[in-house]
Amino acid sequence: MSETILVTGSTGFIGARLLRHLEEEGVSVKVFLRPESQAGALPERVEVVRGSFSDLEALGRVVRDVDRIVHLAGVTKALDESGYDAGNVMPVRNLLDAISTHNPQLKRFLYVSSLTVAGPASEGIRGVSESDSPCPVSAYGRSKLRAETLCMERSAQIPITIVRPPAVYGPGDRDVLQVFQMLAKGFLVSAGSPGRQRFSMIYVDDLVKGIMAAARSEKAVAQVYYITSTCSFSWNEVIAAARPLLGFKKLYRISLPEPFVFFLGSVIGAISSLQGKPALINSDKVNELLQDYWVCSPEQAERDLGFTAETTLAEGVEKTIYWYQRKGLL
Repeated sequence: MSETILVTGSTGFIGARLLRHLEEEGVSVKVFLRPESQAGALPERVEVVRGSFSDLEALGRVVRDVDRIVHLAGVTKALDESGYDAGNVMPVRNLLDAISTHNPQLKRFLYVSSLTVAGPASEGIRGVSESDSPCPVSAYGRSKLRAETLCMERSAQIPITIVRPPAVYGPGDRDVLQVFQMLAKGFLVSAGSPGRQRFSMIYVDDLVKGIMAAARSEKAVAQVYYITSTCSFSWNEVIAAARPLLGFKKLYRISLPEPFVFFLGSVIGAISSLQGKPALINSDKVNELLQDYWVCSPEQAERDLGFTAETTLAEGVEKTIYWYQRKGLL
């Protein structure tokens, strides 16, 4: 396949799996790395261009002579709205400006957004669809929505596609690791109403295939897609998939009450503000944690892209746990 694809965020969890997928396809790949980022784990044939998203000259160099761009880079935690905008909105704006100036013939700009843009669903089976109005409940979700808005404003000049993944798991992920570490010790601490909560998830290699299907489909121009599992899941289903692999017999479940979770988020957020370092949990992130239904519909991606997530929950959990065990993390 004779094309060149630029990937931003290539050293992250999803980016690393995307590079492996593209290497197997045999396409030429460019990556955009910050000056301080380590390139040692990248495939040998990847072309590296270094710079920041505020460096317009470096952006001009990296977008030249590529056929498609997959923009994965972004931040998931920041001290405030301006910090999220610096990590999630400014890079999109500057990339689109660079494309207009230096590569107006680009075949596709694919922006990897987030289910948090939509906000939670009102029920846990069908979930939100692409036709529903976005209703983010966090600063992170609002910043991703602002980046999406920039994309759509430029979609008449640049062929743009947006994908919104739900929770992503698989080998290399460190966020879901904490859940499996608790389960391995026979307990699970959760926020909100675990008996009611349902959520969409997708195994990382399925997401990568969905991203590339969207990046190459002519139907996908100026469209938004949820790249997600074929159905939603409950905590009980995740626990059942992990139990035979982790070997726990009894499981003690601790559900933190909402007032305590908000209090904890406020305290941690205040400390992180004083230290000038963003924390994983704050009062804003608590708004995400306490929702019942982070669920989205796969129907439009199935219809337009022919994409269906192939990895079952049991298969995905098994592959993920085995990877953690091989790395000595479980």
